[in-house]
Amino acid sequence: MIADELQEIIDEADIKMDDAVQYLKSEFSHIRTGKANPALISGVKVEYYGAQTPLQQLGNVTVPEPRLLMVSPYDKSTLPDIEKAIMAAGLGLNPMNDGDFIRIPLPILTEERRKELVKVARDKAEQARISIRNSRRDANDTVKKTVESESLPEDSKFEAEDEIQKVTDNHTKAVDDMLAHKETEIMTV
Repeated sequence: MIADELQEIIDEADIKMDDAVQYLKSEFSHIRTGKANPALISGVKVEYYGAQTPLQQLGNVTVPEPRLLMVSPYDKSTLPDIEKAIMAAGLGLNPMNDGDFIRIPLPILTEERRKELVKVARDKAEQARISIRNSRRDANDTVKKTVESESLPEDSKFEAEDEIQKVTDNHTKAVDDMLAHKETEIMTV
């Protein structure tokens, strides 16, 4: 049985590792695949009355067709600003302003571009793994200090470290599974 003080450390590490996995999930939603997805442009900031405003606050983003995004602004006067922001976002998209809304056709990804996107996904997954390992290291250090300061048995340190390793392995596996799924999604034509 692991001491309560050590269990708290394990739980805290688990939460930090969960955060890394959730962050990766959010990062993956911004990587373009063959299908239209509103999350693709959710990170775009639009210059609106002198402030950088998230696109979602200025209009609705819908997917009327598998290869088309459509932005319907709440205020039609923001159309040129939205169009300019999407072009400047570096997503390789060419928005078309038709006066009422902005259509954003998604070009078919070339094989070369798909491989670049897989590389980006792998980099983001590696960053998540690094974050998970850092959480493990911090938790193990805290366990050592707690065992020494609380005069807990040496065995409890090893039990806690084993438990932290299990939590780390679970989160690393989740990252690997997400990466494999994303790679398949990107490479599917």
